[in-house]
Amino acid sequence: MSSRLAVTLDRRWINLTLIAWVMIAAWYIGQRWTAIQWLSLGDTDDNMRLMQVRGLLAGQGWFDLTNHRLNPPIGFNIHWSRLVDLPIAALILLFRPFVEVAEAERLACGIAPLIPLSLALLGLGATVRRLVSPLAWPLAILIVLVTNVALGMYMPDRIDHHGWQLAMLCLTVAGLCDPQGARGGLIVGLASAYSLTIGLELLPFAATAGAIIGLRWVWDADERIRLTTYALALGGGTAAGFAGFASYANRVMRCDALTPVYLSTVAVAAALLLALAFWSPRSRAVRIVAALAAGAAVASFFALAFPQCLGRPEQVAPELYKSWLANVREAKPIYQHPLRSAAPIVALPIIGLIGALFATWRARRTPALLGWTCVALFTAFSCLMLLWQARAGPAAQLMAVPGAVALALAMLPWIASPRWWPAKLAAAGMAYVLVSGWFMTLAVRYLPIDRPNAYVTRVNRATGRCLTIPAMRSLNALPRQTVFTFVDLGPRLITLTHHDAIAGPYHRNGDAILDVQHAFSRSPAEARAIMRRHGATLLLVCPNMAESTNYRAKARGGFYDQLAHGRTFDWLESVPLPAGSPFRAFRIS
Repeated sequence: MSSRLAVTLDRRWINLTLIAWVMIAAWYIGQRWTAIQWLSLGDTDDNMRLMQVRGLLAGQGWFDLTNHRLNPPIGFNIHWSRLVDLPIAALILLFRPFVEVAEAERLACGIAPLIPLSLALLGLGATVRRLVSPLAWPLAILIVLVTNVALGMYMPDRIDHHGWQLAMLCLTVAGLCDPQGARGGLIVGLASAYSLTIGLELLPFAATAGAIIGLRWVWDADERIRLTTYALALGGGTAAGFAGFASYANRVMRCDALTPVYLSTVAVAAALLLALAFWSPRSRAVRIVAALAAGAAVASFFALAFPQCLGRPEQVAPELYKSWLANVREAKPIYQHPLRSAAPIVALPIIGLIGALFATWRARRTPALLGWTCVALFTAFSCLMLLWQARAGPAAQLMAVPGAVALALAMLPWIASPRWWPAKLAAAGMAYVLVSGWFMTLAVRYLPIDRPNAYVTRVNRATGRCLTIPAMRSLNALPRQTVFTFVDLGPRLITLTHHDAIAGPYHRNGDAILDVQHAFSRSPAEARAIMRRHGATLLLVCPNMAESTNYRAKARGGFYDQLAHGRTFDWLESVPLPAGSPFRAFRIS
């Protein structure tokens, strides 16, 4: 590499990273343009996010997150904040003068998820520049591009909040290893506060980041500047996030969002950390005792003040937990998932942990030791989180990038050893496939393990058909009314049609979820009573949709099982739908 190119890669790495991000964004927008035009919001959360933005742009109150089109006329309140709504709403307003509202929404949903990817790439780039090499940041980008679940959080139409939280996680790891204590503490504190304002999904990661900063102070009293700025940024940022974004429903003692429960706990933690930073006794043993006492004080405060939050934060009824929440796939440990899906997720985290530990050992007599120790601890924690819930997969993959880059740089002598240029390129390609974990993604495509059977394929195809615009467009020909349908169909129905629905898969909508489950699984008489109580005048089902198979398999002889086997009821009148429609509709009397 020429010295001029090396200097450019070093000095202008931020600009070059942003140029790479623009090129990546343009590629995926072009590649998924058809899906963008069909508003392919594949997840219920993405549909509900768009509905939340629509409410904001239609004049709904900033702190009012009630969705009135699920479970009308009461509606239900979701536990999110408006923070992630802002870029989506801004893009819609930007495009509105030039295109129709529907097209503005499609463009916004296609572009918005790619915005936080820029922050993720910058955070990881800063980390590998500090710990591996000033010229290593392009390798971090290349590894991110082959992560299967992490990169998926930034794809067009994935407008839910996970991409932003993962971006804050990447900035957090950059702050943990930042040699400038004041800047590093500020970045970690603000990133954690931003993530908590969005939601509590990465609360364990934020707590671990704070613990690592505390450990740095325990090891070296001169780290008090980092600890001070972290405490101020965390406490002040979380307070600002609560004041600016906590909905009316989040201003009570709930356990599932940034409510007074977690605001007060963070405030106590920040105050104690600030006190430790100002005290900073010279004895390391005293600092250890002080840090343990502070941690115990925070834990005790939380346990004594909010004992109701010691269990699951959703606080759903036991029946709903057993029938729904306990069966959410992403909430199960990674080892309970099929090998075909689990192996590509865990490959990179394992490689990254090995790389981080290897780099830490190599740095044992260098100034980089402390930074690598922080990264190794964070990477190890991310891997352990996979043993709790598979939804930690995207975070674990991104946190593995620094370690994977370190391994790649260690392999450079082997890559450069062949004299023949094609051999060098082949060696580089093999190294890339290996250290990025991409080999496992490629392998499962061809290995005969856990392949979906015909039944699963049929269910997936039926589910996909019912969620499309062409399938739902014909429903708008029917007068607007409250539709009784599957829980997983509700958010998509209200997004694409003018109809209202009963429930979506959100724990604060728990009573409505149970009503839908009871109606489909119990007797026809009970089903009719529940539907009438909700004011539903239309029953809509999608045969063979994933949710429908649960009612047939677990409630033999129940209402839906009878309906699926062709039984008719005098209180249901079939509603004609266009030929080829995947739905069956009935008028409820």
